[in-house]
Amino acid sequence: MSFLYDKKTNEPFRISRSKIDLFLKCPRCFYLDRVLGISRPSMPGFSLNNAVDNLLKNEFDYYRERGEAHPLMKQYKIDAVPFKTDKITEWRDALHRGAKVIHKPTNLLITGGIDDIWENKNEELMIVDYKATSTDKEISLDDEYKESYKKQVEIYQWIYRNLKYKVSDTAYFVYCNGIKDKEKLDNKLEFYVSIISYIGNAAWVEPTLFEIKRTLDLGSAPEPSSDCEHCNYVLKINNIVK
Repeated sequence: MSFLYDKKTNEPFRISRSKIDLFLKCPRCFYLDRVLGISRPSMPGFSLNNAVDNLLKNEFDYYRERGEAHPLMKQYKIDAVPFKTDKITEWRDALHRGAKVIHKPTNLLITGGIDDIWENKNEELMIVDYKATSTDKEISLDDEYKESYKKQVEIYQWIYRNLKYKVSDTAYFVYCNGIKDKEKLDNKLEFYVSIISYIGNAAWVEPTLFEIKRTLDLGSAPEPSSDCEHCNYVLKINNIVK
């Protein structure tokens, strides 16, 4: 499968969940990335966040193997258990495998790597995402930048429905909030862990895929977005440096 888009081929073109998010933020940056191979400057990895993710996966997998609800699920009165499937490792591998489905009208292969999936008593799958932070504010989904979190789980809901699974509109965020007011570290980092529910609406996903396909087929990059800090940076540089 080609890394860059070529409209002359009939081979499905892979679009990850993160690239859909990039398109929503800036179609121009998306085009430069997917068609011309010019990516935004990379960010350093968040190793502590990845460590928290791995520990949560191990913890929920412990209860998955036993077919039991995690104590946190009981605490928040979530009538569900971690979904038991031999595909969980594959679905979590966003880089190489992940969950994937071809959107036939556009011939786009949509992929994404989930953190977890729970199953409720109605045999519906519920998308679960792990988040790690350290803040004195009350944990919520109200911040503007967290709109991308909501879009993330909605894309996963769309993928699994198109894989013919029965998927609940309710998704969950397991939030680990690092405790900063301890007198000393004592060789361990402690967290307050909470669960936030979110009712997703994936109706926007398919129309967005058609917009993505039209953008890929343009033949030239869209105009810079006034809201994109990357586009604005390049424009300012071009105006100053001759």
